[in-house]
Order: sequence, then structure tokens, then C-alpha cells
Amino acid sequence: MDLRTLRYFVAVAEELHFGRAAARLHMTQPPLSRAIKQLETDLGCELLRRSPTGVALTPAGAALHDEARTLLAQADQARARVVAAAGTATITIGTLADNADPAGTRLAAAYRRHHPGIPVRIREADLTDPTAGLRAGIVDVALTRTPFDDTGIVTHVLRSDPVAAVLRSDDPLAGRDSLSLHDLADRRWFRLPEGADPVWRAFWSGPASRDHDGPVVRTVHECLQAVLWNGSVGLMPLAHPPPEGLTAVPLAGKPSSDLVVAWNGAHPGPLIHSFARIAATVYRPARTAPGVSTPAVAVLGDHTE
Repeated sequence: MDLRTLRYFVAVAEELHFGRAAARLHMTQPPLSRAIKQLETDLGCELLRRSPTGVALTPAGAALHDEARTLLAQADQARARVVAAAGTATITIGTLADNADPAGTRLAAAYRRHHPGIPVRIREADLTDPTAGLRAGIVDVALTRTPFDDTGIVTHVLRSDPVAAVLRSDDPLAGRDSLSLHDLADRRWFRLPEGADPVWRAFWSGPASRDHDGPVVRTVHECLQAVLWNGSVGLMPLAHPPPEGLTAVPLAGKPSSDLVVAWNGAHPGPLIHSFARIAATVYRPARTAPGVSTPAVAVLGDHTE
């Protein structure tokens, strides 16, 4: 068993579906299936029960899943220790300003446990740059949101959040169960700055006919204040409640926004790879095979076949 094959197996064990696991590993399904079949042959036992709807872990597969997670975590820590011994260990993490997330505290604690003594620098970017410094090459990894121009950038989805319109609590539409863009067509929308990533700007902007006359905002806090003080309308992920005085109403027909961990290039260094794995562990909801109780821990693949 090599580490790459174990990463492949853990991805399938977490997704319980070869197609989803292949997408997560940034590879096609046939080589993934062959690798898992060869692993079963080498071990002389069935690890996964296949069906038209997906796969389920066998008892042997559940046992290997636990062992594989431990081995892969140890391998990541070994790489990081080697980098630290070489005197080059540091990581710069980019985030969007004011985009606080409750799981972020758990992520910081988990990373410190895995890499005590490794200096971590945090750089906050405004809403002009959703890559949070990746595009400019001034951060190593980013915790951010899609959609944005991801040319040359690898992203791993941590969570997918519905999008809501954020309104003042006293707004006549605040009590609705859902809204459409048509319902908000005559409202003033806040605007993102000139020069903002065009994909990002198109997603978070309001109707084109109303986009020109709203206040310009550069941070999440400014977005919320524009609504609170001016009665503007904007969009926000429906991940946690807005501040007092504001209401978030789901926006029907709007695609979700993914919270992602992102980095430049297909082969991250050991500290970046470890950060991505830990983030996936912290944010990923449990996924349990029928009849088998196993904790779900996402492990990123090598992004190669």
C-alpha cells in the first residue's frame, strides 16, 4: 500500500461514491476504480460493496479507513517537520475581511495542534479580491468563497451555502419565506468596487438596472451597514444569522455559494496540504455508511492520476 492509494481509498470511503471521489481527487473515475480494485487484491479482502447508487464500507473497509486516516495524518506531519527542520516553515493564509465563521476558531485550534510552533500569518483581503491574495502570490492558501476566476487555482469545497437577500428587519419583505430578484427589482443594491473580480462581482451584484446607484462596499461589515443605515439590499450566504436589525431571506433561483480552501497549482507544499486536509476535516459533515459507524474525515488527494 502506498500513500497515494490510501488517499484514493479514503476519498471513496468518505464520499461513498466513485464519481464524487474522482471529482474530489481531480482525476477521472477509471484509474480510481482500478487503484481501489488493486488495493483489494493486494489485501485479499473486499473493502467496498458496490451498487448502482454508490458504495458502502465493509467491516474490513471501515478498519482500513481508520488506519489510513492515521497514516496519512502522520505523513503530513512528517513532511511539515522536515520543512520546519530546514528552517523554511511558515504559512500565510488569506481570508476575506470581516467574514467571520464559527468553524474558523476550530480550524485555528486544529492547525495549532497539528503544527505547534509553525508561524502562521493571516492576511485579510477586501471584496475586490475573492482569492484573498492568491492571485497576487502574497498568500500560500486561502479560505474564501466562490464563484471567482479560478484559472490556475485549485479549490476544495468545504461547504455549500444557499444565498439570501439581506434586508432591514422592518422591511415590508422581511417576513417572506423566500424572495426572487423580481421582488427586489426596484430596490437600491450595494455595489462592489471597480476592479473587483468580474465573476465574483456578477454573482453578488443585484439586477443590472439597479447596480449603478447603490453604495460601494469593500468589506462584509460595510455591506451589512449599508443595509442597516441606507435600507440597501444585498446578498449574503445563508450560513449563520445576520446581526440584530437585519434579516436574511432565501433568494429563490440563486445558485449556492461554496466556502472553499484554495491554493495555487496542483501540488501544494506540506503545510498547505495539511491545512487543506484539516479544513476539510473541520468543515465536512459526518457521512456514515449503512450499518457501519465511522467518523468522517476528509483527506485531499494528490490531484494527479
